[in-house]
Amino acid sequence: MTKIAFRFCFLYFGLFSLMFAQILFAFLGVVGHWLPDRAVMWQMTMLEPLLRWVGSHVFGVEAVLHRDSGSGDQAAIWVMVFCLAVVAVVGTAVWSLVDRGRRDYARLWAWFLTFLRLCVAGQMLFYGFAKLVPTQMPAPPLAALLRPYGEFSPASVLWLQVGSSYPYEMALGAVEVLAGLLLFVPRTATLGALLGVSAMAQVFLLNMTFDVPVKILSGHLLLMGLVLLAPQYRRLADFLVLQRDTGPARQPDLFASARANTIAARVQGLLGIWMVAGCVLTSWQSWTEYGGGRDKPELYGIWTVSRFDVDGRTAPPLITDQHRWQRVVFDTPEVVTYQRMTGELVDAPVKVDGDHLTLSGPDGSPLAALTATRPSPQQLQLTGELSGRNVGIWLDRYDLDQFTLRNRGFHWVQEYPYFR
Repeated sequence: MTKIAFRFCFLYFGLFSLMFAQILFAFLGVVGHWLPDRAVMWQMTMLEPLLRWVGSHVFGVEAVLHRDSGSGDQAAIWVMVFCLAVVAVVGTAVWSLVDRGRRDYARLWAWFLTFLRLCVAGQMLFYGFAKLVPTQMPAPPLAALLRPYGEFSPASVLWLQVGSSYPYEMALGAVEVLAGLLLFVPRTATLGALLGVSAMAQVFLLNMTFDVPVKILSGHLLLMGLVLLAPQYRRLADFLVLQRDTGPARQPDLFASARANTIAARVQGLLGIWMVAGCVLTSWQSWTEYGGGRDKPELYGIWTVSRFDVDGRTAPPLITDQHRWQRVVFDTPEVVTYQRMTGELVDAPVKVDGDHLTLSGPDGSPLAALTATRPSPQQLQLTGELSGRNVGIWLDRYDLDQFTLRNRGFHWVQEYPYFR
């Protein structure tokens, strides 16, 4: 049974690591920084015709690979997992028939564990640095501060909760980065696998309970971590449960020569440095382009409409008015968010040319051409055309520190719990 289990794990997890988009991409290090965004999905793109056929004829679903999606749980990817499992089962059966006489797979097991360990290490670094440099879960955008809690999806609630505390997010990332670094060194690989399994168990649980579409990858990374610990299960049980003496938790040797194994260990360390460099570069670029380090627009903030004129007449603030705005949010350079009187928040792509703002509708059609003037730092006036009508909009800057989420801070002493 042990040999059959090895054959299946070798085929299934080996194929998964080769076919799942971003696992191999992490090995490119800094080179991946200059490749096209969709280069990361080349394996899945190559398999897409097969996945479509299997999805249609076996499951009766349209297994289309959405390349513009950040979801790792697409129907096409689930179909790919099914295909890999079928190949692994059939391959295991054939392998078991033609290779029944082999006593063990010691050398192949060593190479397989090393490959799997490096794959897991790369993913721990990839996701760890995305939290250590807090870009995976950014701080709540300004528009989110205006939305009712009940409108958020469970995944958005999780993202906003983690992003509300950069120290917490960075601590989560530090654990994952540490696990990844330890996995690159054979001497510390067992400790890295233990730490990685603990981290991935939490991530997988959150993905399952908050419906985050990374269930396939996080679940597989957890299983791969458990496979890495397989040679150490008896030692761990002796040490943690049975209180017996244990031998050293060594990784199986790749070569018969001690010198060759030393060189292999150094190569793994250099590979870790290479992948760290790539993750640091990507994370820093993300931080400066769309994270907390990006340049804020000149009109950054939430602006409350105090007066709204349409064709020379002041529109009263009625909830039934479908055209009047209640608030305007400037958060990112490319988008303006306006809030209707009903509370609905609408994103509008914007082009800024000095004091002139050109807004587009969801379908790309012209929405507004406005000119911004600042009577004072706390006041804003927008004049021009909105939906083909002349408008004049007077706005006052809203103090962001009035939001409890932003002003509460940290307190060692609390006489009563502060839940609002």
